[in-house]
Amino acid sequence: MPLSGFTFALHPSNNYKAMQDLERQISFIKEIDKVKYIQRRTRLFHSGRHENDAEHSWHLAMMTLVLAQHADEPIDVLKVLKMVLIHDIVEIDAGDTFIYDTQKSHDNTNEERLAAGRIFGMLPEAQAQELIAVWEEFEAGETAEARFARSMDRLEPLLQNVSNEGGTWKEFDVDYSKVYEKKEKIRKGSATLWAYASGLIEDSVARGILKKEA
Repeated sequence: MPLSGFTFALHPSNNYKAMQDLERQISFIKEIDKVKYIQRRTRLFHSGRHENDAEHSWHLAMMTLVLAQHADEPIDVLKVLKMVLIHDIVEIDAGDTFIYDTQKSHDNTNEERLAAGRIFGMLPEAQAQELIAVWEEFEAGETAEARFARSMDRLEPLLQNVSNEGGTWKEFDVDYSKVYEKKEKIRKGSATLWAYASGLIEDSVARGILKKEA
């Protein structure tokens, strides 16, 4: 059926509700374009250009598709994809908090919860509730899907910093113990990926791009 005939295929009693939902969905789609403007501290692989949140989320989604076989437990890949694609949308309002920030916690904040309510709340109620629940599940990090999604989130910037000869570690004087502490969360989602990641951390020390002490 041609797209132009879509509205005529709707039952008359559902037509108004469907169009209302569509307007809300389009408004949400326009709003999340702002994710493309949120700059992260990490830089693209072998590059001086900072990554933005949209690029980060896309990369985590691709990593999930490619690396899902290494999850320690059976996972719903579609749910993990939802998590990694929406997890940073709240930064439209709350901004990006650097994982090694010494002044502000990188963990969930009230600002992020308010942002989740506002931004996802633009959608029709059922969709809004679903995405808020998925976002909350990711933040809690207690399910197999959340643990694997958070592993992806910690692995990507590690790979970037290694490719950039220390990257943000050198730029912000981050030492081995801080990197190890933050990256060890990879272990909760995948022992295999943690073995690889921890090897990269140790190799980075040996190469002199990550120092043992501050």
